[in-house]
Amino acid sequence: MDVGLLLLRLLIGALLAGHAFQKLTGSFGGAGLARTGALFESWGHRPGAVMAAVAGVSEAVGAALLIPGLGTPLAAAAVVGTMTVAALALSDKGLWATQGGMEVPLLYGIAAAVLGFTGPGAHSLDAALGFTRFSGGSWGALSLAVGLVAGLAVAGRAHRLRHAHSASQN
Repeated sequence: MDVGLLLLRLLIGALLAGHAFQKLTGSFGGAGLARTGALFESWGHRPGAVMAAVAGVSEAVGAALLIPGLGTPLAAAAVVGTMTVAALALSDKGLWATQGGMEVPLLYGIAAAVLGFTGPGAHSLDAALGFTRFSGGSWGALSLAVGLVAGLAVAGRAHRLRHAHSASQN
C-alpha cells in the first residue's frame, strides 16, 4: 500500500504542478496568466488574472506538498478547494474533458481527497517527521470539508459577480 500511495502522490503531484505552471507561466502549452485570466473573467472571477494566479499558486503549493508527502491534509484541502472551483466552472459542459467538461479537475480533487483520508504512506516526509497522527478519517474529513467550503465560497462569489456584470451590461 505504501508504494501505491507514493506512486499516486508522485503522479498526481507532478501532473498538478504542470497544470499550475500552464496557468502561471504558459509552460507545457498552457495559456499563461493573461489568457487564463481572461478565461477566469468569463467565469465571473474578478480580477481574472489575480484569481488565475491564486488558482495556479494553490495548485503549485498543493503539488509541492503532495510530492514529498508533507502536510498532506493541508495539501489535500488546497487541491480539493481549487479543483472544486474548476469543476463547477466547467460543469455546464458535462463530465468528459473531450467536451470541455469537469473530468480533469474532478480526478485531481478526488485523488487529493483520497490522500487526505489515507495519508501519504510510509515513504513520505510526514512519516519521516512523525506526523502520522495527521492522517486518517478525521483528518481526511477535515481536509475535504475545508477544501469544499473554500471552493464553494470562491465559486459562489464568481457566480454572483458574473450575474452582476451581466445585469449591468443590459
